[in-house]
Amino acid sequence: MDLSTLFKLLVEREGSDMFLRTNTQPRARINGKVEVLHEYVISKQEMIGFANFLLGDEIKRRQFRDQQDIDFIHEEEGIGRFRINIFIQRQTPALVARYVHSAVKSFEELKLPVEVCKLFAEEKKGLFLVTGPAGNGKSTTIAAMIEYINAISSQHIITIEDPIEYLFKDKKSLINQRELGLDVFSYPQALKHVTQQSPDIVYIGNIRDEETMRAAITATELGAFVMTTFHTINAVQTIIRIVNFFPPHLHDEIRMQLSMILKGTISLRLLNKKNGDGRIPAYETMVVTPTIARLIREGRVREIQNYIDEGELFGMQSFKRSLITLVKNGIVDEHEARKYAESKDDFNLELKGFK
Repeated sequence: MDLSTLFKLLVEREGSDMFLRTNTQPRARINGKVEVLHEYVISKQEMIGFANFLLGDEIKRRQFRDQQDIDFIHEEEGIGRFRINIFIQRQTPALVARYVHSAVKSFEELKLPVEVCKLFAEEKKGLFLVTGPAGNGKSTTIAAMIEYINAISSQHIITIEDPIEYLFKDKKSLINQRELGLDVFSYPQALKHVTQQSPDIVYIGNIRDEETMRAAITATELGAFVMTTFHTINAVQTIIRIVNFFPPHLHDEIRMQLSMILKGTISLRLLNKKNGDGRIPAYETMVVTPTIARLIREGRVREIQNYIDEGELFGMQSFKRSLITLVKNGIVDEHEARKYAESKDDFNLELKGFK
């Protein structure tokens, strides 16, 4: 068994992730479920060989020796690009490879809310967030937005990623892509000078700390439109998470800033289709209206959910409404949708026609 064959199997079976470990069969995440990819059992020596092959240059090898964990992009000729994470478990290397699709799909192909995505993509300044658990389409959604902007307007877009996933070709816009560890050492360092690079749009792969969040806020206040992702499940949790990056004595100040710069959020979860043909997103959309901005400013963040539930006129939709629509349209099984509902009782009532 060789890596090239395994990568090819992953792509052919339309898997999203492949898992390799010593003394275990290769497995893959297919339609959200982890399944055996091949019956072959990988030996310890083969697993070490896979890791050494992928850690092909001294920079990667040194980083892995120092941290025992590494993320990077590997391109397998004739097959595709893969985001690789190598780590140590039980004193032997293991790896997860995520298939990165080369073609950026449109909003329609991804079954995203087209008009809301276009509304956010056409913003000129402020902060926009795509949220959801890992592997639920956040970076794919951002890529679709960047490609849409690239096709319709002449702007300078800078992406700061860890690592770079989708590769963009300039169309109407100029796109510069920077990778942590190769082109810049950290998000804060990249953002420190980004405003001197005259960007119209900045994409930050992920915000993990106060320093990066503060730099992102500064970039919006200096006139850029900033897009980023969070591992949060909805708009309310996302706003709370941003505020909690900062010490308590700054919370009022941060809420005031957020109320002025936040444009909206899209929160995603991928569900298995009823017919077994892949997955489809359920999504919550929040557009920051004057009322929502006031609630953020006044610290009444948990009340925002009520306005999302009733905000269809402004392009908003709750997860619950998205789940109900998928079930009623026969796209997702009722039991599958119920698993993702934040309140199963509310979901059951609304499915029966009660609000």
